[in-house]
Amino acid sequence: MDAAFTAEQDEIRRTLREILGKRCGPDEVKAAVRTTAGHDRELWQQLARQLGLPGIAVAEEYGGVGCTPADLALACEETGRALLPSPLLATAALCVPLITALGTAAQRSALLPPLATGTLTATLAVSGAALATALALTGEDASGQWAGGGRAGGVQARADADAAGGGWRLYGEAAQVLDGHSAGLLLVAAHTGGFARSRMLLFLVREDAPGLVRTRQAVLDETRPQARIQLRDVPAELLGDEGADVAAALAATGRTVSAVLAAEAVGAADRALARTVEYVRQREQFGRAIGSFQAVKHRLADLYVQVQAARSAAYYAAWDPDQGGLALAQALEALRVTAGEAIQLHGGIGFTWEHDAHLYFKRAAADELLFGPVHRLRAHAADRAGLFTAPAAAAPPGHRAPTAHTDAAADTAADPAASPAAASASTAPPPPPPFPPAPEKVAV
Repeated sequence: MDAAFTAEQDEIRRTLREILGKRCGPDEVKAAVRTTAGHDRELWQQLARQLGLPGIAVAEEYGGVGCTPADLALACEETGRALLPSPLLATAALCVPLITALGTAAQRSALLPPLATGTLTATLAVSGAALATALALTGEDASGQWAGGGRAGGVQARADADAAGGGWRLYGEAAQVLDGHSAGLLLVAAHTGGFARSRMLLFLVREDAPGLVRTRQAVLDETRPQARIQLRDVPAELLGDEGADVAAALAATGRTVSAVLAAEAVGAADRALARTVEYVRQREQFGRAIGSFQAVKHRLADLYVQVQAARSAAYYAAWDPDQGGLALAQALEALRVTAGEAIQLHGGIGFTWEHDAHLYFKRAAADELLFGPVHRLRAHAADRAGLFTAPAAAAPPGHRAPTAHTDAAADTAADPAASPAAASASTAPPPPPPFPPAPEKVAV
């Protein structure tokens, strides 16, 4: 494994940090999240034109840059530093891999080029609050019970006999949809076939589809806008074919998403730590900078070690997405701890609305609620690695476990030329019974 970055990767990082430093300060972030779209559309188009940011992981034949998911993770580390509100995560990390893996040739040719240029944004809609389960981040559920299991609730799909070319109709509801209020394309996970023959499929729904109702929700982290999607007999197009393995595609996408999210959390934690170090160097108490006190130095040193460890795990996960779950757990924990310490070390201004330390803390808490929690990420990674195997099955009733005496007798019967030790063991008398218990003493 070569952990060194290439010249192109260093250039992407440098250019992106320069653009975000000029266009994505704390005031600009707060202004962008209050717009109708929830992000700065002009900045999004600039990032798409100059860097091809939405199309980093899209193949060149579809108008993308043709880079690997590791390059996307590296770019998201910089967007995490600035807490950039944008549809990058939902479009490039969630939807592009699913369309590439499941879509037909016609669907890929029609959807991937506008997604790569940023003119079209997309998001994944799953029922309830089950995004982490759908992406197999906190557990495996190939049957799709998280999407309703074919019962009432969730999102249901039925074939539309009246539609030309065999269309579909969707009805149901999905909550906590990232950028669901502004995305031009929705990838909706729905059940079809009823309860008896239920199967989960993905469907394409356009933003102007009749019967589609989208409501932006008030969330903890405004830099990640979310919406509630209501589908009232909405016409939809099946992504790929009915035989597609949607659960496997979602799990593969989840591994990439976890690596991207880990890098993004590391960028946010690194920036929160840098701002805290800068503050303690300037803030004076008792005639000296508070950063000179040993207790403050120790706290900052612990944070630095935790952030660097999370960065190493995130970089490794970008190279091997199978390790994304553990890297995401470590990165989310590092961000939560660093943001909490940043508020503490900033003192009285740390928890005020005017200061932007609370933005990092909200990002940490919201991401753990949406893609975690940390202990479930680690537990699932341990289950996948087989660290805690199930105990051996108990013997059925009436079964007598073999002993050395019976094993030796069986070997001698099967092989007359067995060793003398085995023969003597087979003819040895059984052991004497245990001594009877001593009589119980009774006080008189």
